Amino acid sequence: MLAMQLGAPGQPLMAAELPIPQPGPGQLLLRVLACGVCRTDLHIVDGELAPHRSPLIPGHEIVGEVVALGAGVQRFALGARVGVAWLGDSCGHCPFCAAAQENLCDDARFTGYDCDGGYAEYTLARADYCFALPAAYDDAHAAPLLCAGLIGYRAYRMAGPAAVLGLYGFGAAAHILAQVALAEGRTVYAFTRPGDTQSQAFARQLGVHWAGPSDAAPPQTLDAAILFAPDGTLVPRALAQVRKGGSVICAGIHMSDIPAFPYHLLWGERRLQSVANLTRADGEGFMQVAASVPLQTHVRPYPLRAANQALDDVRAGRIDGAAVLIP
Repeated sequence: MLAMQLGAPGQPLMAAELPIPQPGPGQLLLRVLACGVCRTDLHIVDGELAPHRSPLIPGHEIVGEVVALGAGVQRFALGARVGVAWLGDSCGHCPFCAAAQENLCDDARFTGYDCDGGYAEYTLARADYCFALPAAYDDAHAAPLLCAGLIGYRAYRMAGPAAVLGLYGFGAAAHILAQVALAEGRTVYAFTRPGDTQSQAFARQLGVHWAGPSDAAPPQTLDAAILFAPDGTLVPRALAQVRKGGSVICAGIHMSDIPAFPYHLLWGERRLQSVANLTRADGEGFMQVAASVPLQTHVRPYPLRAANQALDDVRAGRIDGAAVLIP
């Protein structure tokens, strides 16, 4: 099979011809139909997240067809279309796993980080960590649901019943969650890099009530803000726009350092919270939402061999929506 491998952080991915892996107990062998390109992949490739293995096949927004079953698998049948997300496995017996918080398991394994991911023609996945996908989405448009949508949805739920919601960084995750929030009747404001009028126009096309630069004040005070951009300087900016008792949710796995800020920005029972990975319950819940709300996932497809170009376009902010590799 063809795979795009990372040899060392900071280096381009290299095309490799590798044996097709064979599924072990509890695993599925999937023919990759599409794989989204997530900013977390970029953090791994660029070395902003410490490497866990080398070489590595990145990719954790995988849509695949089941072509072989490992011993004991009963959840999916041959030919089924399934989704694979960031959380690939957990220990199943620690206090976090026992409390259905496997996203916090110290022995969790992550797709495209601890185990090979979807920048390949075939991949392996634990059957009990895969998801059935809504039939309304084709392969390319389903791929962003599996991280941009899914972990974004966990952040969205942490924001609680916020009637006025600010989204900082309007890329793959925000463009999906904005549609969910609008469908629920919330007021949504989109914040982009200063000068990024293209992303602001994209946000307005999706129906947000206001779009502007991240250093601007929105039309009214926010009940909650979700930060999808990995820029620590946004934390005090967002706190300054959130009402007393409101929340600022940091949705990324990596963020640049948060600068010092005056205590009065946090005072008034404002909350600052991170989002760590996802649970399987998050995935099941979001797939129900995606089946009921006709989400328009905007994608730019790339051939598998163009993975480096796709990563560079994500790095440079040249994509409205999500990049997706099609083997």
